[in-house]
Amino acid sequence: MQGIETVSARTVEEAAKRLAGVVTRTPLEPNERLSARVDARVWLKREDLQTVRSYKIRGAYNFIVQLDADKRERGVVCASAGNHAQGVAYACRRLGANGRVYVPGTTPRQKRERIAALGGSQIEVIVVGETYEDAFGAAKQDAESTGATLVPAFDAPETVAGQGTVAMEVVAQLGFVPDVMVVPVGGGGLLAGIAAWAAERAPEMRIVGVEPAGAACMAAALAAGEPVRLEAVDTFVDGAAVALAGSVTYPLVRDGGVELTDVAEGAICTEMLAMYQSDGVIAEPAGALATAALGTTVKIDPGQIVVCVVSGGNNDVSRYGEVLERSLIHEGLKHYFLVGFPQEPGALRRFLDEVLGPDDDITRFEYVKRNSRETGPALIGIELARPGDLEGLLHRLEVSPLQVERVEPGSPLFHFLV
Repeated sequence: MQGIETVSARTVEEAAKRLAGVVTRTPLEPNERLSARVDARVWLKREDLQTVRSYKIRGAYNFIVQLDADKRERGVVCASAGNHAQGVAYACRRLGANGRVYVPGTTPRQKRERIAALGGSQIEVIVVGETYEDAFGAAKQDAESTGATLVPAFDAPETVAGQGTVAMEVVAQLGFVPDVMVVPVGGGGLLAGIAAWAAERAPEMRIVGVEPAGAACMAAALAAGEPVRLEAVDTFVDGAAVALAGSVTYPLVRDGGVELTDVAEGAICTEMLAMYQSDGVIAEPAGALATAALGTTVKIDPGQIVVCVVSGGNNDVSRYGEVLERSLIHEGLKHYFLVGFPQEPGALRRFLDEVLGPDDDITRFEYVKRNSRETGPALIGIELARPGDLEGLLHRLEVSPLQVERVEPGSPLFHFLV
């Protein structure tokens, strides 16, 4: 493969030609809920309806299709939280190449099963470590020892160029350049590709990249003047949980005139639920990144035309319990307390009558009776009807004779519970 040195509008447009007939030209749909939220005209670029339910196929296929016969014969390897691996699996099966994909243990079962189904007998799925960086290290070592070609999830010009085709597709579908494009960011491949194409073809378009607050590696790179590894990463937004921005993507983002912001994981969960309940869109956490930021950390002028990229729909339905929990906590509706109850009849009844408000609901109650002590600890989860009800609850707990300790968000016990 003659690797391209950089990414430009030309390389993105050449990638689009290679992808013709391979990837789906995903719908661009107006969204009334989000339009009303920001008093603008908001459109969703539905990459969750892509061939592998995310835009990642664009970069993976554009990379692998350019490999010469000898490199295809030796096979490919990749690391992924799930979506890139599906793109690699699909490309391998279509192009007749064998591949091994390394995914961290946090990758949902649904994604792992989809990788295997898309790749068939030509793909081997290997689970290693707990983070994307763990998987990448294993994939890199595999490539070095076997001679297979490493297919980067974001940090290669060919990958970036393929992912950048989303922007030119949006402009073609609209028939004009939108005022704002809001893009999810993990390692920065999609944002870098869009920025590179738009710099030459749509310089008037405002581009905003949105990172998860617990994995804002691109913002860290811009602040430091180079990619720097985050000390800790919240892996909940698995499709964008990257600790180190790419050496290829970073300068493209730095020089692309884009804005960067982040959004809390709880807000992403709230948006996932709204997308499902109001829009009928099943988005994974990374898929809801762009729309979660709209109107909060991303300000929009009234009447503007805005496109948000829904980047993925590979969500495991079993995760919705955690999604709901995180959303309630973010909205200020769910709280946890450690309560020391006197070990005597009627203690719980008094708590219900004197402490719990009329609209409060106990959603978790774990009590440990100790025969040798006068009090027994209970872990209590309380869901409020309104965030403002918390002040009254805290006051009633304070004036009660009970020993109460609030489980603060961010504490080790809180992370154990959620």
